[in-house]
Amino acid sequence: MKFAVIGGTGLIGSQVVKILNAAGHEALPHSQSTGVDVISGQGLDEAVVRADVVVNLTNSPTFDEASPAFFQTSMDNLLAAAQKGGVGHFVILSIVGADQVPELDYYRAKVLQEDILAAGPIPYSIVRATQFMEFMDAVLSWTADGDTVRLPARPIQPIASKDVADAVAEVAAGAPLNGIRNIAGPEIFPLDELGRIALSRKGDNRTVVTDPTAGMFAVVKGDILTDMDAHLAPTRFTDWLS
Repeated sequence: MKFAVIGGTGLIGSQVVKILNAAGHEALPHSQSTGVDVISGQGLDEAVVRADVVVNLTNSPTFDEASPAFFQTSMDNLLAAAQKGGVGHFVILSIVGADQVPELDYYRAKVLQEDILAAGPIPYSIVRATQFMEFMDAVLSWTADGDTVRLPARPIQPIASKDVADAVAEVAAGAPLNGIRNIAGPEIFPLDELGRIALSRKGDNRTVVTDPTAGMFAVVKGDILTDMDAHLAPTRFTDWLS
């Protein structure tokens, strides 16, 4: 099968390309660095023509109120190019519980992306993942103040990017779900405890203070954990840290 992986040079995309090619498929990475721009539409027709599957792993450059416009324009352009090119399956990566967190602009934007895909003309699959383990350093930096890091005790279920890439590649190589597959890490942690584990394993002497008002996840009122039907990935957080 031939795959056009849009955003194929990023954290997840580069791994998806490698997995698919190792399985004997033809997966080509496309991004701004290869001359493909999902906002202007430059290079899109050429990128997806004759592809059996488009995997869209592009992301908004910001997490604020500008993010819905990014997903609206990029999805409109990609779906038009994919339909023109005869693509039979369109895959995106979203977030577990995105529809439960209207307080966050970015989560609303991801729901918009899902809705655009579901209403579009091409059979589709949505892979929803929990928060990436690789983003823990960024989470710690958002609320760091000197020797203190403030984090809420919001439960999360972190997943390794490799496990996300494996799931995306598996779904992309299969029949369209015309629905959602939820994937998550095997463990649930309060975010503040996860921060303490991460700092301890790195020999970082900063102190994590539990603060229900700190950071992006402080405003989350809905559930961002998976349900009983989710696919649980194998990698545990401490193993990933090692």
